[in-house]
Amino acid sequence: MTSSTPRDTKRAVRRGLMLRCPACGEGKLFGRYLKVNHSCPACGEELHHQRADDGPAYLTILIVVHVIGISLHSMVGHYQDDPLQLALILCTLATVMSLALLPRMKGLMVAIQWAKEMHGFGEQAR
Repeated sequence: MTSSTPRDTKRAVRRGLMLRCPACGEGKLFGRYLKVNHSCPACGEELHHQRADDGPAYLTILIVVHVIGISLHSMVGHYQDDPLQLALILCTLATVMSLALLPRMKGLMVAIQWAKEMHGFGEQAR
């Protein structure tokens, strides 16, 4: 079953990246770091249907590895005499980026699932 009104995917994705409910944009998507709320505290939209699984981790790794790889190539000349310092800088950057991106990628996945009415999102109450 599908709902009668189409859902705006771009708006939902933007809200998911901001860690907000994809339906209203007001309520918080997560109760803890990566724990999706059962329902939106603002509008009551059920969010427990989400099935993000390994998708957010894959997207996070994809982005972080590309940024670190480009940074490595651009910084290797400056830190040629001190590879330990280069390694520490890049490891710190990778860790901070991963911790910052992971919830946003999960929000993105939940928002896409909500917008496309996947995995139980959009089913009419019986």
